[in-house]
Amino acid sequence: MRRKRGRPLDGWIVIDKPLGMTSTQVVGRVRYLFDAAKAGHGGTLDPLATGLLPVALGKATKTVPYIMDGMKRYHFTLRIGEARDSDDAEGAVTARSDVRPDNAAFEAALAAFRGDIMQVPPVFSALKVGGKRSYDMARAGNAPDLPPRPARIDRFELIARPDADTAVFEVESGKGVYMRALARDIALACGTVGHVAALRRLRVGPFDESDAIVLDKIVTSADNAPAPPDLLLPVATALADIPALALTREEADALSYGQAIDLNQLADRMPEHTDPRSGVVRAMDGARVVGLCRPVDGWLRSVRML
Repeated sequence: MRRKRGRPLDGWIVIDKPLGMTSTQVVGRVRYLFDAAKAGHGGTLDPLATGLLPVALGKATKTVPYIMDGMKRYHFTLRIGEARDSDDAEGAVTARSDVRPDNAAFEAALAAFRGDIMQVPPVFSALKVGGKRSYDMARAGNAPDLPPRPARIDRFELIARPDADTAVFEVESGKGVYMRALARDIALACGTVGHVAALRRLRVGPFDESDAIVLDKIVTSADNAPAPPDLLLPVATALADIPALALTREEADALSYGQAIDLNQLADRMPEHTDPRSGVVRAMDGARVVGLCRPVDGWLRSVRML
């Protein structure tokens, strides 16, 4: 029997993802609880990771790319002395080392991992090689040699050292940065091996832990009615970090009709900077977000209308 379509709900809910669930499972559960017609998430978390997983419903799915591009903050615990094929606690041990770097060794090595770097992704990742997922190839015993990819690390700090075998780090980065690869590589840079024993995401774009709700806290009523929409954050919440541009009603209508606006008539209102990653501004009609726009060749052109 075909699944009923669900309600046309629009908004965000930020889930504190529990250990052991996949991101897809969380999205499916949220969609079921709200009886939502459409849902997606703003950045995958591995099953062994916990923390913020923003889930978009309805029109909010249009803003997912801007959450994906936003800054993310993580804490991860490095287990020193064992390398694993998955670079986390789930994998098989591939190497061991008796070397236990001190704090000074980690501090000295961290500098090389800040800024723009090249990073080799974990072989247990969703990247495609010749049309096949890397993790499928690795599980079949044919792990591919993945080439390094550009990555941007804005902050990478040692924040705790519970004992000689573990170290806790805080990382701020953009999209596409693998914490498992950072853990693997910082251990190697200090003359040992290691893997991620625990990983938690603390921030995604404008969302932080104050926005998060535990999945089990989303409850339906006794008569199995869907979860109430008032739990949702507005669609525009995802765009709060993008510089705002105030428009008149006529200008907002013109953009909605697909027309471009001469930047000369906006010169005294344009924000000093566009979004550093996407190059866009948030077009506003009063308190209402009209959409996202980008200056192009002297004109303001729409990128995504809401």
